[in-house]
Amino acid sequence: MDDIATTIGSATGKEWLNLGIGNPASIPEVQDTWQRLTSGALAASFGDVSCRYGSSRGLPELVDTIVDYFRGRYGWDVGPRNVVVGPGSQMLCFIAAALFTGPGASRDTRLVLPMTPDYTGYQGLSLTPGGITGVEPHVRIQGARSFRYLFDLATLEGLTDVGLMLLSSPSNPAGRSASRGELQRLVSAAQGHDVPLVVDNAYGAPFPGIGPSAAPVWDERVVNVFSVSKAGLPGERLGFAVGDEQYIEPIVSFMANSALHAPQLVQSTLAHALRSDALDTLVETVIGPFYAERRKFVESLLAEALPQDIAWRLHAAEGGMFCWVWVDEEWFDDLRLYETLKGRGVFVVPGRYFFTDIEHSRGLGRHPRQCFRISMTPDPDTIAAGVEVIAATLGDLCVGRARPPR
Repeated sequence: MDDIATTIGSATGKEWLNLGIGNPASIPEVQDTWQRLTSGALAASFGDVSCRYGSSRGLPELVDTIVDYFRGRYGWDVGPRNVVVGPGSQMLCFIAAALFTGPGASRDTRLVLPMTPDYTGYQGLSLTPGGITGVEPHVRIQGARSFRYLFDLATLEGLTDVGLMLLSSPSNPAGRSASRGELQRLVSAAQGHDVPLVVDNAYGAPFPGIGPSAAPVWDERVVNVFSVSKAGLPGERLGFAVGDEQYIEPIVSFMANSALHAPQLVQSTLAHALRSDALDTLVETVIGPFYAERRKFVESLLAEALPQDIAWRLHAAEGGMFCWVWVDEEWFDDLRLYETLKGRGVFVVPGRYFFTDIEHSRGLGRHPRQCFRISMTPDPDTIAAGVEVIAATLGDLCVGRARPPR
């Protein structure tokens, strides 16, 4: 991602087709709603929330609203001490990793991703070298053009150095959603290891609701993390966690000794969005339908454009903002594709960075080097033009016509 930003920034005047972007789509109705809600919070509470320090747990108005929301929507038996608000869900995941993994008096523990590929940003959460590992999935072929990752729960349950388990659901990049049954198996694994399971719902239920996904699970071992980034406010960096006090209280203390608290004006905005049902309405009537239609569009483009004589497959995604493509050919390499496409003005994200320790893969072989991620959030014309270049480039790589990267 740094290379994409640097390249685009240095090549003034050049037109780029950026299909590697991680921003949510620019949806006018979403922007208008958040602008209206933020204007209301600014007028009603600016002096109280922006001109004073606040609680490290979160703005009391928002904390109470979150409690009422999850009690009412899912029937969770929670109170304010089960909630902490932070400056983005990724920061909350980092805090959890810092608190619950690393060197210990009796043993050293690691942050474990129960299934890779998963969000590449997780791999920077550990402060200890070698402090993160991922469990490779089983790969199941589904027809000529589809495949799916399955949890290797036996390997996960057999690990001996687990301090924290963390996964995104739906996942970035593959869009795979853990079913309720799978979540229960992961909870059982967390219980067996005597560790917390952090579930990052950044793309899932109840918001932003990008694709059908299982409702979040309440359990004393689970810390559910939620974000408003993909619901339209990525720049405001606001997220919150709901979990058992034994995990939430240390996170509150960490917040108190680091950032003090998350920005409060946007907390006030979110509180009103939840109380008024404005966010739920936005998800149900705008965000969810938008991404459902966009996925159909992009997957149809790929099916029509990518060469039929190449063994490419698309992950069977239930949600998220991306398409995850596997080119099951010996000649294919994700970095070569990346560099070749960059030379042709197109960006995608190479797949290997979503896996951990690919040099010592036990069962996936070259698979982590044969995948790439395409974002569904650029405008349709950009996506269509980019897919056309990707298709032509794959054809050239197949017959050796593409120049190797310098």
